[in-house]
Amino acid sequence: MLPTTLVSSRSQGNGALSPRDAARHTAGAKRYKYLRRLFHFRQMDFEFALWQMLYLFTSPQRVYRNFHYRKQTKDQWARDDPAFLVLLSIWLCVSTVGFGFVLDMGFFETIKLLLWVVFIDCVGVGLLIATLMWFISNKYLVKQQNRDYDVEWGYAFDVHLNAFYPLLVILHFIQLFFINYVIISDSVIGYFVGNTLWLIAIGYYIYVTFLGYSALPFLKNTAILLYPFALLIMLYLISLACGWNFTKMLCSFYKYRVK
Repeated sequence: MLPTTLVSSRSQGNGALSPRDAARHTAGAKRYKYLRRLFHFRQMDFEFALWQMLYLFTSPQRVYRNFHYRKQTKDQWARDDPAFLVLLSIWLCVSTVGFGFVLDMGFFETIKLLLWVVFIDCVGVGLLIATLMWFISNKYLVKQQNRDYDVEWGYAFDVHLNAFYPLLVILHFIQLFFINYVIISDSVIGYFVGNTLWLIAIGYYIYVTFLGYSALPFLKNTAILLYPFALLIMLYLISLACGWNFTKMLCSFYKYRVK
C-alpha cells in the first residue's frame, strides 16, 4: 500500500536491508496487514474515516496533510486502516439501492445494478484509472533527482477511492432528489441541473486526484493533472448547447443493463 519505495534505506553494513526491515516494508506485508484488519472492526477508526469523508468535500487539502503526518509517524503515505473502504462500500450499496428505487426497479434488477456499480463503475474503472495514473506519474512526473522513488500502484488506487467518494455522493445521492421531478424532464432546466451536477462531480474527482499526486514531494509538474478541466468545461458547454442530458442517458443505460 506504500506509494513510494526508496531503494537505499535502512541498510545493514553491506548495503542490504535487514531481514526484519525487508519483511516489514514489502508491499505484500503491507497488503496482508491491511486485508487482515478488514475482519477486525474494533481495530478500525470509523470516526477518523468519517472525518476524512467530510473534509473530502469541504477541505480535501486537510485530508492530504494528514497523509503527510502518517508518512512521518508510520513511514507510510497510504491508509493502513480499511475503515474508509468499509464506509465507502456501505455508501455505495445504500446509494445504489436508492437509485434503483428512484428508477422504479424491482429487487433483482436493483441487485444487478448494485453489482454493475460496484464491479464496473467503482472497481473496474478504478483499476483502469489507477493503472493509467501509476504509469504516467512514474514515467513522466518523478523528479530527476528522485529516481530512487516511485509511485506504487496501491497508492494510485487509494487516490482513486478518495476522488470517487465525492462523485458518488453527488451523482448517486444528491442527484436522486432531482431525477424524477426535474432532470429527466425534456425541459432546459432539466438537462441544465443534471449536467451541472455531472460537472461538479467530475470536477471534484479531477481536483482530489490532483491533490493526491501533488502531495508526493518527489513528483513534478503535477499541475498537468488539472488540464482535463478544460475538456470538461468544453464538453459541458457543448452539452447545454445541444440539449444532451447525461443523467437521462445514464438512467436509460442502467435500465438496459439490468434487463
